[in-house]
Amino acid sequence: MSADRIELRGLKVRGYHGVFDFERRTGQDFVIDAVLELDLRPAAASDDVADTVHYGELAERLAAVVSGDPVNLIETLAGRLAGVCLADARVAAATVTVHKPQAPIPLEFADVAVVVRRTREEPA
Repeated sequence: MSADRIELRGLKVRGYHGVFDFERRTGQDFVIDAVLELDLRPAAASDDVADTVHYGELAERLAAVVSGDPVNLIETLAGRLAGVCLADARVAAATVTVHKPQAPIPLEFADVAVVVRRTREEPA
């Protein structure tokens, strides 16, 4: 596997995810980090964006999921976002972090996050 990565960090998107009614009603900001593992040598050699994952388009696809249909758990959201990353056949693995900085916790905290790493399964 290649050690090359594309990293998109700090994508802030309003979503309506959570187990409580008020979370789904009022929404909150989620912050997404995505790290894609892939071979970047073809893009480096060609200097053509068509030979890599266009991170602007990736950001738009991830944002559409976060702002789209609500889910109860950020674990579910993270899994869906990892699927978006792996939709490009060039991506061998993706690590997605979903931060929920306004999580309904009645204590002071800096962050709550779920991190998932998914790899492309080899054909059976």
